[in-house]
Amino acid sequence: MIFQHWYLSRYPAVFRSMTGLSVTDFATLFDDLQDAFAASEVTRHTRPTRQRAIGGGAQFRFCPRDQLLCTVVWLRQYPTNEALAYFFGVSDSTVSRAIHRWLPLLEAAGKDTFRLPDPGRKQRRQVDAVLADQPGLLILVDSFEQPVQRPKERAEADKYYSGKKKDHTIKGQVAINEITGKIVDVPESVPGPTADIKLLEASKLAERLPGDIGLGGDLAYVGADKLHPQGLVVTPRRKPRGQERPAADIEYNRAFSRRRVTVEHTIGLMRRYQAITQLDRHHRQHHTERVRAIAGLVNRRLERWVAYRERQAA
Repeated sequence: MIFQHWYLSRYPAVFRSMTGLSVTDFATLFDDLQDAFAASEVTRHTRPTRQRAIGGGAQFRFCPRDQLLCTVVWLRQYPTNEALAYFFGVSDSTVSRAIHRWLPLLEAAGKDTFRLPDPGRKQRRQVDAVLADQPGLLILVDSFEQPVQRPKERAEADKYYSGKKKDHTIKGQVAINEITGKIVDVPESVPGPTADIKLLEASKLAERLPGDIGLGGDLAYVGADKLHPQGLVVTPRRKPRGQERPAADIEYNRAFSRRRVTVEHTIGLMRRYQAITQLDRHHRQHHTERVRAIAGLVNRRLERWVAYRERQAA
């Protein structure tokens, strides 16, 4: 029972380590989700297939605040349900039900934080002189792979085998605002071998970008300018085949790497949540929901950082 909110919140440093959120940020998250949780409970209790009358059956003693805390700890640490049940003082089936109820709400809350930037808003981004011909603002995109259990069927196993990782994996794509680092888009997850540019095409992110906002990515996105309405896609410069790399290209690539590193930092924050880092134990189910839920939690943390920087600059 040491993970229950009334106890764990007494130790802010441990609370942050276990959830990735401060006690205050968690309280704000719970307040923001209460209405959605109440609505989902009404829907669950009034579903046509329900056989018990409302109020019937055993009472669920796991309070909503602890249910949310359990779900966030599960995303952050990715323990087994049996371990979580021990620490929260409930059964493993109760933990499973809590996660099943709260994960969709966290996913929806995460999607609500996704905002493509306003192209008309003045940006303060300063870039190197060698990048002067690039768009003033980029949406930076990258992907990551998570190892999964080998599917039993050979055809399915081949579908998920990544030659790059030498393992069976599932891939997620993350797009961020280069200035704030906040996540603006997370499409559906796909099998690990899927090419990054194919995933970008399927997500239609480039087509949805407003105004003169460009898209930036690594060499996996070479050729993505065909997907952008105005062709504003920026990638590193390839080394000429059979020749030395020109000094101008080396300087350009270094400058572009400094501009693109923000997406690596944001993905690094996301992958501290072990539910998208460790070997997936859930047979690739609900992977997109996990990524979007974690993206929402990371965006809440980044919002606080952005607000702090703005106060410092004022």
